[in-house]
Amino acid sequence: MGLSSQLNDDLKTAMLAGDSLRVNTLKMLKSAIGYAEVDSGKRETGLSDEEIVKIVAKEAKKRTESIEMYKKAGADDRAHSEEVEFKILKSYLPEQMPDKELKLLIEDIFNQGDDFTPADLGKVIGIVKSKAGSSADGARIAQAVKERLSK
Repeated sequence: MGLSSQLNDDLKTAMLAGDSLRVNTLKMLKSAIGYAEVDSGKRETGLSDEEIVKIVAKEAKKRTESIEMYKKAGADDRAHSEEVEFKILKSYLPEQMPDKELKLLIEDIFNQGDDFTPADLGKVIGIVKSKAGSSADGARIAQAVKERLSK
């Protein structure tokens, strides 16, 4: 079953269960997917699972940023709501690569013979992202690459 079908089934289940937060989160996600389909001219065929995962990751990142802002502002109830939405979205993302594995991947890239300098930060991040795919968040990759470049 594709991710799009899974989202539809989960939305129906949430509606039948009366889980309004899950329903609203999944409707928001389906709306974001719909906009992306229209933007990319794939409304009829739909997006691939990989493209949908990118949208889910983007929406999850928005929730993470909102959680931080709400906590700083003292709006704990809104932060909690965003945390619940984040957990729902996270369930549709692939398992994240452990930090140790990410650092090994970065070491492999550095050991391939290129002499990377701090000026190559963007280039190295791009290489790592292409190899890690959606199994590592961009912020985690950037932080790990910065640490490695500072050695």
